[in-house]
This record gives sequence, C-alpha cells and structure tokens, in this order.
Amino acid sequence: DYSFVTGEAEPISKQSGDKLFAGGKQQAGILEVEVLKPVAQSYLTQLWSNDVFSKDKTGVFESLTDSISKRFTVAILSVAFISTIFWLLVDPSKAFNVFTSVLIVACPCAIALAAPFTLGNVLRIFGREKLYLKEASVIEQMARLDTVVFDKTGTLTTNQKSIITYEGLTLTKEEKQLLNSTLRASNHPLSRTLYAILDKNEIQTLDDFEEEVGKGISATFNNNSIKVGSYEFVGFFDENTSEVKNKTTVHISANQVYKGCYIFNSEYRKGIAELFEQLENDKEVIVLSGDNEGEREYLETLLPKNTKFFFNQKPDDKLNFIKTLQQSGKQVLMVGDGLNDAGALKQSNVGFVISENTNVFSPACDGILDASQFRKIGDYLELSKSGVKIIKLAFILSLLYNLGGLSFAVLGHLRPVIAAILMPLSSISIVVFTTIATQYMGKKLRMDINKEN
Repeated sequence: DYSFVTGEAEPISKQSGDKLFAGGKQQAGILEVEVLKPVAQSYLTQLWSNDVFSKDKTGVFESLTDSISKRFTVAILSVAFISTIFWLLVDPSKAFNVFTSVLIVACPCAIALAAPFTLGNVLRIFGREKLYLKEASVIEQMARLDTVVFDKTGTLTTNQKSIITYEGLTLTKEEKQLLNSTLRASNHPLSRTLYAILDKNEIQTLDDFEEEVGKGISATFNNNSIKVGSYEFVGFFDENTSEVKNKTTVHISANQVYKGCYIFNSEYRKGIAELFEQLENDKEVIVLSGDNEGEREYLETLLPKNTKFFFNQKPDDKLNFIKTLQQSGKQVLMVGDGLNDAGALKQSNVGFVISENTNVFSPACDGILDASQFRKIGDYLELSKSGVKIIKLAFILSLLYNLGGLSFAVLGHLRPVIAAILMPLSSISIVVFTTIATQYMGKKLRMDINKEN
C-alpha cells in the first residue's frame, strides 16, 4: 500500500526481486528484504531535497517598502537643501523655516505602515476563518494567482467517510457470517472499511484463510468457501463488469457462485461544484491526482466543463507539472493533503494543505486550511485581492500627503509647528484607514460564508 507516498489508493502487487520504496505498507505475507540504499538516498528524501524546498518568497510590497525607505532620506535631504539654497537667494528670512518644515512634514512612516498593518489584519481574519498562513507575504502571492491545481484523494474527497453500495444477489445469513469472519482476518484497507460498515454477525473460527496481495482473500468454514477481491480473483467476468471495473470494487463469490460486488464511491466535499464555478470565473482549474481514472466520468459531470483532469501522477510528476505551468507564465495555487504532494506544494507560488485530522503530518506549505472551510478557498483569494487594493490605496494616500505637505513646505507656506502636528496625523490616518477597510472586508467575508452555510 503506497498511498502514503504516491496518493494511489489501490495496493500494488510486488513479486520476488522487485524494489520496495520506503513509505509503503505490507498488507500480507512474510517478506525478506535487502537494504539497497541508505535513508539519505530514499525516494522521499530525494523529493524533499529538491531545490524548490530551499527557495525564498519575498513580498512585493515588502521589497517596495524597503526600496522606498532606502531612498526616502536621501530624497528629502536633497529637497530640503535645494529649497533652502533657493530661499537664501530669494528671501533669507524664510530659509530656516522651509528647511525645518520639509524635514518635519516628510513622513515615510505612513508608507512603511501601510503594508504590514493591512497584511497583518488580513492574516488575522484568515486565522479566524480557519486558514492559517505561514507569513503575511503569502497574501500578496494569493492576490496574483491565475491557476488553481487540486489533488483528488483526501483533498476533493473526504477521508472521514465513503459511500459503499452493494450490487448483486442477496447473501444468505451463513454467507454473511463467513464474509464477516473473512474480512475480519484481513488487514487490507478495503477489508477493514467494508467490515466496519457491515452488520456484525457471529464471528467464526475459519478452517482456512489465504490472502493474495493485490488480488483478494479466500476462506473456508465447514466446507463452505468464499472469495473476496477483484473480479478476476473470484473467477467471474462478463461484459457488464466493465461498467464498474475502473471504480474501487470488492467482488464476492460463495462456493464458486458469483454473488455480487461492493462499490466504493468516494465522498466528495460539500460545495465542491460551487467552488470550482467560482474559481473558473477568472482562473484555470486543474485536478492532478495520483489515482487512476476510475472517477473521471463522475467528476466531469460534477465539475464545470472547462476543468482539466490528469490522473496517475506520481509526486515528481506533480512537481514537474507545476513547474511547467510556471514556465508558461502561470501563477499557481496547489491544494493537497499529504507527503506525496510536498514537492508540488513547495514548487507552487502558493501551497495549501487540507487538514482533516490534527494527528496527521502536514508537509511544508504556505498555509493550512481546515477541511470544513474547503469551499471558501475562492472567498479567501478574493479577500487577498481586496487586501492588496487597500495597500495600494494607502500608498496613494501617503504619497498625496507627502507631495501636498512638501509643496506647502517648499513654498514657505507651512510653519514648523503645523508640520509637526501633520506628521503623526498622516501615520494615524493610514493605520485607521487600513484597519477599517480590512475589518469591512472581513465582515463581508463572514457574511458570505454564513450565507453559503
């Protein structure tokens, strides 16, 4: 069972001499293995050692603020000295007031405070709505996204439950007892899941039990036999089988007579169709899965027609897929749930991990999203755009303040005392503006979420 590594839900059959990779789980039988490589050369270690895990993400506004701050002092001193020299030639009595007024009224604080205050408030709102970002600069990255890539298993589907249906002949009481006893003896995930949902009958001590990895299990009791597994394993095949062969199925035969099959249908998260429709308004949406194409047809009916699907993707395939999108100029959000998505999550411009169980390890990512808020991803992206707009408006207000204040100061119309009063007011006004604006956007987000619920 390599689901921990690859995301593929179906177990893989291995023969003598085949290579086994760290992260897999033995389902049956006894193994004698030889270690070929140290842990440092393992598949997962090589994936985590990829260059993408050492890259740094710097916010645009952070670098812009740093750039302005470096040049602000030089620019203001230049304006002050030039203005002073001018007034020394025109009206020396105003020269000193002009010099001091220019130095006092010019305020880089408003520019420096705009981004951190806005992003900090948005970060707090996200946390309140159960999206936990690693750092504030991720919000800027979110605002520029134009492509969203989803993993399927554990991301679009929930790990908490699945819908299991039975198609076939009704099992007798004795057959149900034998089926329960057989499933109970198996450690296969499908066996455990099926055993958990069946009515518990009297457990029998089996006369014989055998499990063939990747195929199925068989048992006998009082000369009655049962086989549970693939349709080939139970010895049955007809043209109707093709209707369910690409789905996860468990077939049953009793005493060499085919009885039917249990069909495992993944339970998709609530609101998935609405989320994809919302995202498709201005973004490309892609499903990138390690599973087979068994549920492609269902997904094509569930999700918008422009959604793209890619199946049988290994972890390095996912990483390379994201890299290819970025090379074509795309800004990519990757949404996954496990270690098999680690490379793709780190390679992407923004990576979210869906958290459904607090005891499950989450790979390196930019944000952890509570599974209950999955349908709100589109709303989070919209709020990040609004946050960036607020920062831009705050920059404009700060720029207008500095230009206006400097104009009056250079012309000699602003006394130093008035300049000293105006200087802190500019910073206060920016803080008040960003706080009120982000609070309004956060309230709007909560109202939208409550409306959808």
